[in-house]
Amino acid sequence: MLRYIERAGLLAPARSPAGYREYDAAELERLRTLRGLLMTFGIELSDVAFAGRMEADPELRRAIREWLEPLIGEPADANAALEPSDTEPYRTEALLAALA
Repeated sequence: MLRYIERAGLLAPARSPAGYREYDAAELERLRTLRGLLMTFGIELSDVAFAGRMEADPELRRAIREWLEPLIGEPADANAALEPSDTEPYRTEALLAALA
């Protein structure tokens, strides 16, 4: 899991001369809050990594928002009409709102 977090760019701890990860207090706290974020919102690490990409890439963020625009409308009405498997865009929106 730590390797995935690093590859996704969510955390980049320092390395010892032998190559071991060395976490400081702030990085450990970020790992704790990441765990809380995943549990609270029922999301995956890939969701957080994607949200990070969206924050870093304004063009990607704009393209996703344009694509979601017809689905969003009134979220309460739209959610009622969707099957559970079709709610993925709303997980992304909830994640973005949590990160804001």
